[in-house]
Amino acid sequence: MSLQSLIEQLRDFDSALLANTIGYIDPTPAHEFYMAGSIQSVTTGLGPTVGVAVTCEIDTSTPGAASEWEPFYESLEKMEAIAEPVVWVVKTVGARPEHECVLGDGMAKMLFAAGCVGVVTDGGVRDVAGMKAIPFAAYARGTTIHHCAIRVRNVNEPVEVGGIVVRPGDVIHGSSEGVIKIPAGCLAELPQRAVKMRAFEHAAHIELRRTDLKIAEKRRRVGKLLVEYGFALPEQVAL
Repeated sequence: MSLQSLIEQLRDFDSALLANTIGYIDPTPAHEFYMAGSIQSVTTGLGPTVGVAVTCEIDTSTPGAASEWEPFYESLEKMEAIAEPVVWVVKTVGARPEHECVLGDGMAKMLFAAGCVGVVTDGGVRDVAGMKAIPFAAYARGTTIHHCAIRVRNVNEPVEVGGIVVRPGDVIHGSSEGVIKIPAGCLAELPQRAVKMRAFEHAAHIELRRTDLKIAEKRRRVGKLLVEYGFALPEQVAL
């Protein structure tokens, strides 16, 4: 299955369900693939965002600095050369972190035209209504009204955003509650396993909310469901 097809399928799931699924099928420690809660969707209502990462660092907050736009155009050219949707992952490195404003709807339109569907950043953004109209998704620390000179650098080098390391080409998934990086080792099987996780969670939640069952019986029934849906072996749960 092509990466493009996998990305299309992964758009049908929210990031939390995929994170749960990854926890059962991939050995990557959880702290290496989910971002901190400070990175949140500010373009709510656009639905899940999935794409391959193009990365960079940016400084939009240092007083007196000169603009450095050439690396931004380099990023756009890299995006245009990628067949799949792109997510721009941006690490802010300016002198005043609370003043970082990575982009507004003007830059978002340029990015979208180059094949980028959204940005993930530990800085702020602005012009949210304009980005929604494109549509262009933004996952950020919040909104920031303005910026100093914009300096882009270190295009397509590993960056740390939201407490995890993102490398160029990583598959990024964001939805209303946050952002994850999908480990390469489980990418191919993740859509089909996520379908089963969705079914498992539905069945398990029916049992968990019941008031006529003791805790021990709920544990037994959920363990049995884990085995039934292929997320555990019988010897791993108390049946």
